Amino acid sequence: MENIINIANKIGINEENVEQYGKYKAKISLNEYKKLSANNDGKLILVTAINPTPLGEGKTTVSIGLCDGLNSIGKKAIATLREPSLGPVFGVKGGATGGGKSSIEPSDEINLHFTGDIHAITTANNLLSAIIDNHIFQGNELNIKDVTWKRCMDVNDRQLRKINTGLSGEKKIVERIDGFDITAASEIMAILCLSEDEKDLKRRLGNIIIGFNNIGKPVTANDLKAAGALTALLKDAIKPNLVQTLEASPVLIHGGPFANIAHGCNSIVATKMGLKLADYVVTEAGFGADLGAEKFLDIKTRKLPKNPDAVVIVATIRALKYHGGVGKENVQIENIDALVKGSKNLLKHIENIKDVFGLNAIVAINKFDTDTEKEISVLKEILNENNVELSLVECYTKGSKGSKDLAEKVVTICDKENNFKFAYSVEDSITEKIEKISKNIYGALEVEYSDEAKIQIKQIEELGYSSLPICIAKTQYSLSDDDKNLECEKEFNIHIKEVKLKAGAEFIVVLTGKIMTMPGLSKHPAYENINLDENGDIIGIF
Repeated sequence: MENIINIANKIGINEENVEQYGKYKAKISLNEYKKLSANNDGKLILVTAINPTPLGEGKTTVSIGLCDGLNSIGKKAIATLREPSLGPVFGVKGGATGGGKSSIEPSDEINLHFTGDIHAITTANNLLSAIIDNHIFQGNELNIKDVTWKRCMDVNDRQLRKINTGLSGEKKIVERIDGFDITAASEIMAILCLSEDEKDLKRRLGNIIIGFNNIGKPVTANDLKAAGALTALLKDAIKPNLVQTLEASPVLIHGGPFANIAHGCNSIVATKMGLKLADYVVTEAGFGADLGAEKFLDIKTRKLPKNPDAVVIVATIRALKYHGGVGKENVQIENIDALVKGSKNLLKHIENIKDVFGLNAIVAINKFDTDTEKEISVLKEILNENNVELSLVECYTKGSKGSKDLAEKVVTICDKENNFKFAYSVEDSITEKIEKISKNIYGALEVEYSDEAKIQIKQIEELGYSSLPICIAKTQYSLSDDDKNLECEKEFNIHIKEVKLKAGAEFIVVLTGKIMTMPGLSKHPAYENINLDENGDIIGIF
């Protein structure tokens, strides 16, 4: 690896604004961010994907490879990505620093504690919880009756989804039912990622609604005089982190919201900084285009404000067969019928990007050794019939040489005109926004609301927040809200169980199906393989 100062110099960052965390990672001061504001924006490339299998399809690997590929053909490129959460690192998916020759370093440090951003968000979230309960203990001057704010931690722990607190028996302590979200789902994570600067961060933190008083009025963090302390905890966390790829391409990693239960994009600050520093910025949105890309375009783009110049849709042949009805134990076996059947999932995502959002797209096939020539040929034919460009990507094994074709094609696409439009207007009613996403993006027939969701929607409307964007929490494995309905052959409905106002993040979260905001560990989680070797180096993070 190169010293991080050299990486900063490559993209013109003044050394005085580089705050080093050792030799190979650094934070970039917001002074640099403000200084760059007069620069022209580069081209923005959004990398998204089909609905994945449980192990993911290599979207981050392709994003890193594309950045390296662009730099290898003489373009000035930077990647802006999300920080890994410890939940997946020790759970099913593993780390989020790419793989093979298409990785970012120092990968083990990035996947674990990195520069402490996620720990700072966890602490700020839980400080607010402590402030709430202390206020109630000290006499409850604000007459808080219903607390909606949850604690959080950055691990998968299903036992904490619902808990009892205040059981010490102390005088005046109030028992109540509480629960934990994973930090990636915390509203403070979303706020950090959507804030423009420290001032905007403090404003949003103060606007967090922590619950309601005895006459049904919202109580905010500002009412508790908490915004200043929360901002102080996050003063370093709001600065983007600079690292590098194996080929020494610069990468800004900042923020880590999940796309199935949150908005799934890296920070506004990092993306804007990247656009001012490079001619091409490669960024990704989590999980499939039905989740991450939709939220990037309908939530984040409104704040940038810039829409992507090109969209890369990552797919694997094994995942297409998985969506064609083949079990995950057989996805490595050639099966043309399942491939053709499963390609409908890919075509739906292409349709959404091109027709719903009006953007130009290319499909990147992340190639595996088990992909056969016949399968590749059949998929190319399907995409040709639908007038969609394809690139076979082998950056995992070949580095930038394996993504050169994708880089060249993306440069061409970026020069084409697109006709971007949102999937909905923020002035639509809450139900109209939900139904436009559910029907146009997912392909649902109807939307069904629980009685609780109907009450919550009415309450949000009465509070005057109905013009906020929508953030739908849904399984990542299917276009439907049923993670077992992979093929989506029959008509399906979307089932809304809860609707939550996030006044600080400035969006409305809509929970569907059986989605949980605190994941659990699987029977054989990734942590079983993680250890230290005889030299004291970390092994087993994949």
